[in-house]
Amino acid sequence: MSAVQQCLPTLSVMAVCLALGLARASFYRHSKPRFVGVRKPSPRALDGVERAAVLSALNSERFCDLAPAQVYATLLDEDCYLCSERTMYRILAANAQVKERRDHARRPNYAAPQLLARRPKELWSWDITKLLGPVKWSYFHLYVILDVFSRYVVGWMVAPKESAALAKKLIAESCEREGIKPDQLTLHADRGTSMRSKPVELLLADLRVERTHSRPQVSNDNPFSEAHFRTLKYRPDFPERFDSIEHAREHCVDFFDWYNDEHRHSGLALMTPRDVHKGKINERLAKRAAVLDVAFATNPERFVRGNPRPAQPPSIVWINPPQSHVADAKTEPAVA
Repeated sequence: MSAVQQCLPTLSVMAVCLALGLARASFYRHSKPRFVGVRKPSPRALDGVERAAVLSALNSERFCDLAPAQVYATLLDEDCYLCSERTMYRILAANAQVKERRDHARRPNYAAPQLLARRPKELWSWDITKLLGPVKWSYFHLYVILDVFSRYVVGWMVAPKESAALAKKLIAESCEREGIKPDQLTLHADRGTSMRSKPVELLLADLRVERTHSRPQVSNDNPFSEAHFRTLKYRPDFPERFDSIEHAREHCVDFFDWYNDEHRHSGLALMTPRDVHKGKINERLAKRAAVLDVAFATNPERFVRGNPRPAQPPSIVWINPPQSHVADAKTEPAVA
């Protein structure tokens, strides 16, 4: 406004505002000195004694768990009027008491699990899914334990029901087969009854395996198991229903053999889970690089960006990566 005010001796306010595209009302509003002072209370406002009486009533044992609207209506039904509902809110706000007043359960804020795997046999994810049985409302339960880094299925089982004892047996056998040592492994799962059962908890404590759980009703906290079940159920040969539990087991034998040994996983630079789990990444990359070198030497004009290099699988795998890692991943390429 200083430039406008300097031009006032020679130009009118209207001309200056038109030239600057400024509304005259804005000019006059900013030109007037602002009033700084204490606003006088309205003559209709409650005095100090009345406000104290309202606050005392709201904080009484009878009304402390009720919203001001319910307090207002209850008092009216009892032929008592202290103030309006809005005034009750003003008094509560002036005393820093505007918050949830109802008496109900307070749920804790669950932190998202942030889990990191740098190598196989460091982080496993497990879950249970239902397979439709021969008739309506009949199911078989498929237990699957997945290595998060390599996507390799280290253990699975088809059972007629969900059981903590069966889960305990599968976890124990998988850890023994993979040679898991104390304090080596973290086992992640959702919050199902079997996952949080005492038998499983005691087993993991004996094996010194750390366990983590997803947040309640958050499927994204167990993404690798969920994605694996999707791969299973979206295969062309996956039946709509299984005739028997033997049929389900036969199908799973074929599927897991294919998945571990033949499936070129998109999250592993199109390597198989067994290659990554057994430490054959460098061997596979060397073979692919040799083939690409021959192709480049034969027809270099077809590769406008130079000698192609094979894609590398990620060197680290996260469940719920921190924001700093997400920002870095957007600007820096992954290094194997």
